[in-house]
Amino acid sequence: MIRLGTRRSALATAQATQVADSLRALGHEVELVPIVTTGDTSKAPLEQIGGTGIFVSALRDALLANQIDIAVHSLKDLPTTPLDGLTIGAVPQREDPRDVLVARDGLTLGELQTGALVGTGSPRRVAQLEALGLGLELTGIRGNVDSRIAMVAEGKLDAVVLARAGLARLGRLSEVTETLDPIQVLPAPGQGALGIECRADDVAVLAALAPLEDPAVRAAVTAERQLLATLEAGCTAPVGALAEVVEGEDGPELWLRGALGQEGGVRRLSANGPVDDPRALGRALANELLEQT
Repeated sequence: MIRLGTRRSALATAQATQVADSLRALGHEVELVPIVTTGDTSKAPLEQIGGTGIFVSALRDALLANQIDIAVHSLKDLPTTPLDGLTIGAVPQREDPRDVLVARDGLTLGELQTGALVGTGSPRRVAQLEALGLGLELTGIRGNVDSRIAMVAEGKLDAVVLARAGLARLGRLSEVTETLDPIQVLPAPGQGALGIECRADDVAVLAALAPLEDPAVRAAVTAERQLLATLEAGCTAPVGALAEVVEGEDGPELWLRGALGQEGGVRRLSANGPVDDPRALGRALANELLEQT
C-alpha cells in the first residue's frame, strides 16, 4: 500500500487522485491521506505568512515522519532548496503552464476597460500585467479557484487571473475567457507541473514512481526552478519562467524564457542550451537577467 498525502482542497485532491489513478493502473494499491497545511488555513497574503513552502511543509513533515510515502506538489509551490532525506521521485507529464483570464461577459484582456478591477494574488502577474500598460486596477486576492471565480460572478471583480492547469484538472476550462500568451505573461517557474516527492531511501516507492517520469518535463522545470533559485527569489517574487524541449539544428535542445519584474517594468530574456544540463541554462539566464537590472 502506497500512502499518498494530499491537501484537502479540491485542486490538491484532484492532482493527488490523478497520480493515485496512474499508480493504480500500474498495479499498486494507493490510499489518500489528507494533510492540512498553513496555506490552507490562513487567509493572509502569501508574503506575510512565509511565501514559498507554506503549502508543502506539512506534507514534507509527514513524509519524514513516515506517516505517508509520497506527496504530490504543484512544482510552483515547492521550494527550490532540496530537503535532506527527500527527493522528487517523478515529474509526470505537464498540463498547459499558461495563465488564463476569467472575466465578466466573456471579455478578453484587451477588451477590459481602463480601470477594470482584476484580481490576482501573484506579484509576478501584477508586474507583467502592469507592464502591458492597459490601465487595469490590480488587487490582491486569496482563496481557492471557486472563491476567486465567484468574485467575478458576483460582480466584485471584473476578472481574475489563474493558472490554466488548475482549471483543467478541475474540469472548468469552459469558464476561461482568454488564455494569456507567454509573450504577455510568463507563467511561474514549474507552473502546470507536478512533483511527486518521497523519501530518498525508499527504493520500492522510487521504483513504483519511475514509469510516471517525463524526462522532457523534468528538464524544463529544472531549468525554470534553477533560474528562480539563482535569482534567490521565492514563489511570491515577480519572476516568470518557461522552458521547453525543442528540435534544434543538432537535435533536441532546451529553450528557456525568463522575466524579472523590477522598478520601471519587466526585464525579459531567453536562452537555449543542452537538454542534459538544465541547471546550467537556468543559472546562465538568471545571471544575465541580474546583470541587466
